[in-house]
Amino acid sequence: MTMQRDLSGITPSGHLTLGNYLGALRRFVERQHTVDGFYFVADLHALTTKHDPAKHRELTTSTAALFLAAGLDPQRATVFVQSDVPAHVQLAYLLECTAHVGELSRMIQFKEKGGRPGTRASLFTYPCLMAADILLYGAQRVPVGGDQSQHVELTRDLAVRFNTLYGPTFVVPELEPTALTARVLDLQDPTRKMSKSDSDDAAGVVRLLDTPDVIRRKFRRAVTDSEGEVRYDPHAKPGVSNLLDILAALTGQGPVSLATTITGYGQLKDAVADAVIAELRPLQERHDELVADRPELARLLDIGRQRARETSTPVLDQAQQAMGITR
Repeated sequence: MTMQRDLSGITPSGHLTLGNYLGALRRFVERQHTVDGFYFVADLHALTTKHDPAKHRELTTSTAALFLAAGLDPQRATVFVQSDVPAHVQLAYLLECTAHVGELSRMIQFKEKGGRPGTRASLFTYPCLMAADILLYGAQRVPVGGDQSQHVELTRDLAVRFNTLYGPTFVVPELEPTALTARVLDLQDPTRKMSKSDSDDAAGVVRLLDTPDVIRRKFRRAVTDSEGEVRYDPHAKPGVSNLLDILAALTGQGPVSLATTITGYGQLKDAVADAVIAELRPLQERHDELVADRPELARLLDIGRQRARETSTPVLDQAQQAMGITR
């Protein structure tokens, strides 16, 4: 039986957060033993908005190191940097020639940002690059957050249209529904998710590389409410419930049962901080080792780069031939 293939990427638009870890990296690590996983740093996607080149390089390197530090094994999972595989950009153009202006203009991120002065054309076309990311590897399932589900639907539409126009070429992927439930909320505004794109000093965002003192300070300042009762109720008590959700994810216990064992907000905040610090300590140590040893980091990523190229090249060749491009 052929092993199921999964694919997911993370854009290095900021230092990764606790939400990225609990909602993505940890799940990748758990699944690497049961699926054929392709996990990549989507550095090209980060170029759709204004950025500092030096910081972009640093974030790309750090994010790749965190993939490995979290426990992804290059011998089991394919871990690579998007720009190391030219087929992504090449197929993206073919899909731009398949997509319609109307459907690209309906993408949420372009609708929200596209009217601003200085908007880059890549913000309009990057859903085609995201579709190329997926279709190059024949992934059956794509685990993404709810804010990206629209792009997976577009990918499905483009795959079906391409297959209809030019002949069977692409696997039509399915959205991984369990990914939609994994959301860690901002500690200062528990109505929105924790975002890596927020400023580095954002008090509500716990970064994977934050020091223990910083992590503890952020949790102690986390927004709760005036009731003083530790109770799991995401609607009425979003701040408290978010803390319980984080603690539950790290301990394997249910948030409702955890609430019965904690008597006050201070105790809850300290318990969550302790759990987060303990969870992140080995990840931070391994990240620092990899970043300090660039040849070793490059060696590990080269394993994934080679496999990604070997897997994607035949798909690109088939798509080019289907569209009438000959060599």
